[in-house]
Amino acid sequence: MTTTEDEAPATKENIDPHLRNLAIVVLLGAIMTVLDSTIVNVAVTTLGKDFDTSLSTIQWVVTGYTLALSMAIPMTGWSVQRFGTRTMWVFSLLLFITGSLLCGLAWSLPSLVAFRVLQGLGGGMLMPVGQMMLVREAGPSRMGRVMSIVSVPAMLGPVLGPLLGGVIVDNLSWRWMFFVNIPFCAVALLAALRMLPRDTERSKDARLDVLGMLLLSPGLAALVYGLSEAGNGASLSGPRFLCGVVGGGLLVVAFFVHALRSGDRALIDLRRVSTRAFAGATGGFFLYSGAIFGVMILIPLFAGIVRGESALDAGWLLAPLGLGAMITMAVSGRLADKFGGRSFAIGGVLLVLIGIMGLTTLDPDTGSKLIMACMLLVGLGHGLITPCLMALCYQGLPREAVPAATTGANILVRVGSSLGTAVAAIILQIAIRGEIPGASGNLAEAAAQHTAETPTLLTNAFTETFWWVAGVMLLSLLPIFAIPRRPKEVPVTST
Repeated sequence: MTTTEDEAPATKENIDPHLRNLAIVVLLGAIMTVLDSTIVNVAVTTLGKDFDTSLSTIQWVVTGYTLALSMAIPMTGWSVQRFGTRTMWVFSLLLFITGSLLCGLAWSLPSLVAFRVLQGLGGGMLMPVGQMMLVREAGPSRMGRVMSIVSVPAMLGPVLGPLLGGVIVDNLSWRWMFFVNIPFCAVALLAALRMLPRDTERSKDARLDVLGMLLLSPGLAALVYGLSEAGNGASLSGPRFLCGVVGGGLLVVAFFVHALRSGDRALIDLRRVSTRAFAGATGGFFLYSGAIFGVMILIPLFAGIVRGESALDAGWLLAPLGLGAMITMAVSGRLADKFGGRSFAIGGVLLVLIGIMGLTTLDPDTGSKLIMACMLLVGLGHGLITPCLMALCYQGLPREAVPAATTGANILVRVGSSLGTAVAAIILQIAIRGEIPGASGNLAEAAAQHTAETPTLLTNAFTETFWWVAGVMLLSLLPIFAIPRRPKEVPVTST
């Protein structure tokens, strides 16, 4: 049977019980780790009051977790080869549960930050390890459906995290933001021990690339830190931003040079993933992640600063994104397996663009319905893009390249989301200075002026920033168009 120019070979394979059980285990373990990336954000003020410290200091509760996530991801490829996916999944889950329990019992700010780092190290490995397990088991013909499953935690985190955090902070102690993880992860741990097969693919001869680890893990942490500081308002000429971005960037570049020279001895074997499909999918995902996380930071800021709404109210404005993503994600993976994911990813980007264009029309009196309608469109597109691009990352790759591809893709998404958040915040600050003469760019200071024109001027700054975000989203189409139309599949044998 022949296929159209943009089609991939069709498949009639279904999700078998073993793969379904594996997906359940991954979902149970990964969803709380992703939620913890955003759930604490709404409690920063409460934590500052309880520990009697400044917001800039308490921010390390969030930053420490993010940096630990970034440092852990590069280790997943080697650790899976050395110890096996089941072992690393259980180990990572135990780290996360232990960190969660200790965070809830923290007696001081330094102890809380240290336990958040421990929690982040476990959380950083869970998603890529789970992704590797599913990819290896699924094979090429079911990749889209499997990536739809993997995408669920990543989609729910930014939407449900602020809502759940707001409910806990309003009604319970902040400690329950960490205690709530324990029963969910305990169930995930029991399910993993019961359902996951024993490791058969592991090599005692797998050697850790120490130099690569010393270059990439600190480099990513420094890069994410510098970008996070820029997003929090740090000066672009200040030492925190420059040392983080420049120093981290140099370390990452040095790792790339080292990895290309080392080949299969490198922490990530870049030569195994040097395909057009991987480059196009990850390049598109990098730019898309930057744009979508820009939207996710701008909406709560607009709600809080211009509309004077609470964090919980702002979270409800993002909720339609999750609803829209669930609608399209339910079918996008199956369609991608049957017809190829490239066209659906392009269609998803266009849907998200329409939603963002709607946000460029905001004014101070815009009702919640319009914002939520725009976020629903963004969510519908998000549900098409995410599983399709994740599946396309593995298009044409052999089984032994899965760890390198998974690690590389997760790193690019992590850096892309941090970059998008920082760039959106920087552009917004510049736009505020352009709209309000003499303003420093600080949102709280600008909103505190209490002039009749302030809401309109601030809204103009937000809509200008949304135009820039739309530009980055449009740019993400270029690498997606570069993905080959006819995938050349490499058979993936299952064990």
